[in-house]
Amino acid sequence: MKSGLAFVFLALCLGATLRATEIPLWPEGVPNAKPNLGAETLDESRLGRVSVPTLTWQAPTTPRPNGTAVIICPGGGYGSLSLDFEGTQYANWLTSLGVTTFVLKYRLGDFGHPAPLQDVLRAVRLVRSRAAEFGVNPTRIGIVGSSAGGHLAACAGTLFDHAAGRTGAALDATDARPDFLVLLYPVISMVGPAAHTGSRRALLGPDASDELIRLMSPELQVTTHTPPTLLIHTQADDVVPIENSILFFQALTRAGVPAEFYAFEHGPHGIGLTAGHGTASSWPKRTEEWLRSRGLLAPGKL
Repeated sequence: MKSGLAFVFLALCLGATLRATEIPLWPEGVPNAKPNLGAETLDESRLGRVSVPTLTWQAPTTPRPNGTAVIICPGGGYGSLSLDFEGTQYANWLTSLGVTTFVLKYRLGDFGHPAPLQDVLRAVRLVRSRAAEFGVNPTRIGIVGSSAGGHLAACAGTLFDHAAGRTGAALDATDARPDFLVLLYPVISMVGPAAHTGSRRALLGPDASDELIRLMSPELQVTTHTPPTLLIHTQADDVVPIENSILFFQALTRAGVPAEFYAFEHGPHGIGLTAGHGTASSWPKRTEEWLRSRGLLAPGKL
C-alpha cells in the first residue's frame, strides 16, 4: 500500500513538472540590465548570476483546482537560488493540493537592491493581471519564501506599495500586495544580533545607509495592511536565528495582522521537505491546515 501511494505521489510530481511553463518576468526588457554579467551558473543545484528573471508556472495536478496561486521564492542568501530544493519540490507539493504555483527566479547580489524587490512585486502584478489566463482568483495570490527568499516574501508583504518596487512600466498600476505569506526559516531583520549578515551584505552591500537597512528590515515595516502570515522556524537553526521569525510575529501581532507561528525544537536551517527531523518534518501538514483554515484550499470564484 505504501509503495502504491509513493508511486501515485511520484506520478503527480512528474506530471506537474512536465506541465511547467517558463514565463519571462520582464518581456519588455529587464530593468537596469547587465548584459556583461555572463551566463548563469549552476553549482550543486544552486543557481547563480541570474540576469533574466522568470516565473515557472505549474498547473494543479488535482481534478478540481481551487483557484489559489502561490509565488515561490527559493533561498540562497541573495547569492544563489536553491531552485529545486526550495522551488520545484514545493511546487510539486502545492500543486497536489490544487494550488497553481509560480517559482520565481529573481535577481541576486550581482544586482543588489532594489532588483529582487522589483522582481517579486512584478511577479505578483503579472500573476494578478493574467489571473484569468492562469485560472486563479486575483484575490488569492500568496508567496511562500524560504530563508533569504522568506526575507524577499516579507518585503513584498510590507513594501508592496513602495516606490523602490516600481520601474515605470504600465504594469506598475496593478496591485502588488500579496494576499498571504508563508515564511520558512526566514531572514527578516537587517539590524541587531538577529541579522543574517551574509544576506545583508549580498543585498545591500557593505556601505548601506542606516535608513536603507531599516527599510529592508520587514519587522520594522509591518502595518495593518501586511497580509496574514504563517511562520515556520526551528530553535536549532544555527544559520538564521529563530529571533527573525519571533520579531516578525511580534510586529504582526502588534499591528493586529492574523498570524500563526510554529517554532519547532529540532531541525536544521533549510529543512525543506526532508523527513527525519522530528515534529519539524510535519510543517507541510501544518501549512496545509493553515491554508485550509483560511479557505485557500476550497474551490473559489475565479
